[in-house]
Amino acid sequence: MATIDRSPLIEEGDASITLAERALRSGGQRREVFDVIVIGGGQAGLSVGYHLAKCGVRFVILDADERVGDSWRKRWDSLRLFTPAKFNGLDGMRFPAPRNYFPTKDEMASYLDAYAKRFELPVRNGVRIERLWMRAGRYVAKAGGVEFEAPQVVVAMAKYQRARLPAFAADLCCQITQLHSIDYRNVGQLQPGSVLLVGAGNSGADIALEVARAGHKTWVSGRDVGQLPFRLERPLARYLLQPLVLDFVFKHVLTVNTPVGRKVRRAVLTKGGLLIRVKRSDLAAAGVERVPRITGVKSGLPLWEGGRTFPVDNVIWCTGFEPGFDWIELPVWGDHGMPKHQSGLVASHPGLYFVGLPFLHSMSSSMVNGVGRDAARIVQAIKARYDVIRGDAAATCESLGSAASGSRSS
Repeated sequence: MATIDRSPLIEEGDASITLAERALRSGGQRREVFDVIVIGGGQAGLSVGYHLAKCGVRFVILDADERVGDSWRKRWDSLRLFTPAKFNGLDGMRFPAPRNYFPTKDEMASYLDAYAKRFELPVRNGVRIERLWMRAGRYVAKAGGVEFEAPQVVVAMAKYQRARLPAFAADLCCQITQLHSIDYRNVGQLQPGSVLLVGAGNSGADIALEVARAGHKTWVSGRDVGQLPFRLERPLARYLLQPLVLDFVFKHVLTVNTPVGRKVRRAVLTKGGLLIRVKRSDLAAAGVERVPRITGVKSGLPLWEGGRTFPVDNVIWCTGFEPGFDWIELPVWGDHGMPKHQSGLVASHPGLYFVGLPFLHSMSSSMVNGVGRDAARIVQAIKARYDVIRGDAAATCESLGSAASGSRSS
């Protein structure tokens, strides 16, 4: 039978961790204690880890994927980043490619893996968090038979955790091949014939262009989201518009602190962003046709707005994602399943932070070149709270020591 050391946790940091780890098992549940837990090992989590490593706190980065960078490796084969290499480096390490080169998704994955190794970040892969809650004033993250515990936790994840499908997708004829964009890799997954893409954002446009160029009759259904009014690869964009938009406007103008930023934030969170690489003219030139919104299924076929059905051989759902944060058992939720926060800080739950969400603080928050700035700011808040906790713990230790000394004297 396992014995449990019930000595109180009287000090944060190494002392409290040592005390806690004397009681590693209780009823088969292993417990590990840290100063900070980071949940998510993508660019957001690694950025937080980079800055935490400079603070002298004991932390761990927990990630469900088997390898650092897998969230990129799992995207479709032909995906390239929308931004050139000069904007794709995290703090402390530039992206190893020519400045104006647009990296592939696998190159981005390899970069993140190399980043974690270079800075010896404590990433534990294959750890999927099932629950996050509070116990006795501390945060507890459960993964299988292990409970990770800390006074501060960072959820370093985007909101793209779970594929969103309309309920009527299940009613499509079984002879129609259908998949979500999260599962799409290449045209080899499709059967011969026509393809309908439902959703006209960046993923829908990119995949539609690839499918059409492979010889499939292609339709796109969804509202026009608009497009970036210039091409990123052209000289004017390289030397003027990219730095102006990505380094200045997205970081310093479109923020939660400006009226225009708050207006754009509402639009981004509810409607999505503009088309970045693929333009309307590219789709038209490839023979992609726009069709009305799909409102349901009738007799096994997609039903257009207006009541008309049409036959199709393949459907790719580019209908977005659910946040997938239902494992967080804390009352911190606002609209659309998203947490209520102020630039990543959750006022109702001190010690809880978010990094990597769209427009967390600015338009650049979910971009590789912007997440580091958010991470640095969040880590400043973590360090300030850590110092307060340490100070309070030291005062408690001193008080207990004085009391014990007085008791011996008497």
